[in-house]
Amino acid sequence: MKRLYSLLIVGLIFVSQSCNTEDLNTSNPNITQTSDFYSDAEQLETSISGIFAAIQGSNLIGREYWFLHDLRSDDNQSGGGQLEAPRNQLLIGTNGPSNSVADQNWEGWYTTIHRANATISFGQDADIPTSDKNRLLAEAYFARGWAFFELASLWGGVPMPLQPALTLEDNLPRSSQQEVLAQSLQDLQFAIENLPVASAADAGKPTKGAAQAMAGRVYMWNGDYENAKKMFEAIVDSNEYALVDEYDHNFQEETEYNKESLLEIGYADIGSFNWNSDSNGKNEQSVRTQEYSAIGWRNLIPSLSLLNEFERANKGDAKDDPRFAKSFYSIGDTFNNGQDTLEADAVQGNTVTFEGEEQKISWRKYSLMYKLNPGGFFMGGINMRIIRYAEVLLNLAECEYEVGTNEKAIEYLNQVRTRASVDMPEYPTANYPVDSDAEVMRAIIHEKRVELSSEQIRNRDILRWRREGKLTYEPIPHFTQNKFELLPIPQEEIDNNGALTTADQNPGY
Repeated sequence: MKRLYSLLIVGLIFVSQSCNTEDLNTSNPNITQTSDFYSDAEQLETSISGIFAAIQGSNLIGREYWFLHDLRSDDNQSGGGQLEAPRNQLLIGTNGPSNSVADQNWEGWYTTIHRANATISFGQDADIPTSDKNRLLAEAYFARGWAFFELASLWGGVPMPLQPALTLEDNLPRSSQQEVLAQSLQDLQFAIENLPVASAADAGKPTKGAAQAMAGRVYMWNGDYENAKKMFEAIVDSNEYALVDEYDHNFQEETEYNKESLLEIGYADIGSFNWNSDSNGKNEQSVRTQEYSAIGWRNLIPSLSLLNEFERANKGDAKDDPRFAKSFYSIGDTFNNGQDTLEADAVQGNTVTFEGEEQKISWRKYSLMYKLNPGGFFMGGINMRIIRYAEVLLNLAECEYEVGTNEKAIEYLNQVRTRASVDMPEYPTANYPVDSDAEVMRAIIHEKRVELSSEQIRNRDILRWRREGKLTYEPIPHFTQNKFELLPIPQEEIDNNGALTTADQNPGY
């Protein structure tokens, strides 16, 4: 079942062109007033669809969200000259305050917050039972809590609106990073207390487990591993989730909303891809398959360091990690349900020297090539999985390590690597002993990278591990201390927000 997000446009700013006071105090009978719109459950549901339409749009999960996180990690490298300049800037560290990829993420998350604030503020008076109201409002709180976490972890302190902006003069200064993160946790706590568990929720709706996992991410970012551990343990103890047997079912269309999925944003083969974020129209397709696929633009390809991270028999490991072939296409692989073979001349762009050979290796995750031989420009309806149960187990392993229970950490790592279709030998292995704290942490970093490659997790992990002194080498060649920890505040925000000046820009920009 696909969950689609119809765009809601609610007029919160009304401008009259008359100077007559009596006219200014008269409501237009042809416009639904804001005070009237959020009056029942159906209208609240509509407003929530508007919130998630912003998240689904091209500014965020539809395109720029995964580009931003992937470009700031070490999982990818340029696929060739086809990679657009603003994306390449993020990849090599030459981005400034006017980078369009970062700016669109900023805009997308603030659109999400604005719509969530309207639902939270005006929805309080909806004439429906309190439990139903709180359940619906919890979806808005979840979205706002997620948005605040994204903003604070990427930009640091940011403006933190908690009420709808009713005029163009509603400018706010930067709140501190810790204030924004605290608000994120407060919003997510409301969601945890009022959202249903997965088995009682409609597919595609945020759930208690999703809110717990997101809160766990925030606690880990804060270095609060005790509270993060409580969140992830509650998910495990709920028995609502499990690893699916087939690893690649997490990235295909027919196996969406499976038992491993805690949060995914829905797409469908309806209409087309909307290049203008979430403007009107039923444009429900995703462009991910075109951007990353072997037969596509191939803008980003797996980095050499990522390819080398996977266990391989020729390196002395027990066997090749099956997740390599399930994550990447190599020349000679079959696709289109086994009917076609990938030829080098069909794949544009750069090669990588891997295992002593020049190869064109491309992303398989989220590519429709497993069932199609599309050619040309192609989009699709594969849902983007934001949080998987595998991530929960791996985060819980790290939390156990942080509180000093390495044996439990190793148990959680082994759960992930022994799923049926992966079946890697349990830790310890010859190349991954786990006798010391350093060895356990190395196994955690390794397992997270190969399991969650290019799933927009590693960027923040690297930032957190660097801050905590956990990295044994610098994975980002261009990293500059006291600069690249944060993105620059968008120049457009500084220019148009009367509460900000150039002195509010992040260091190094």
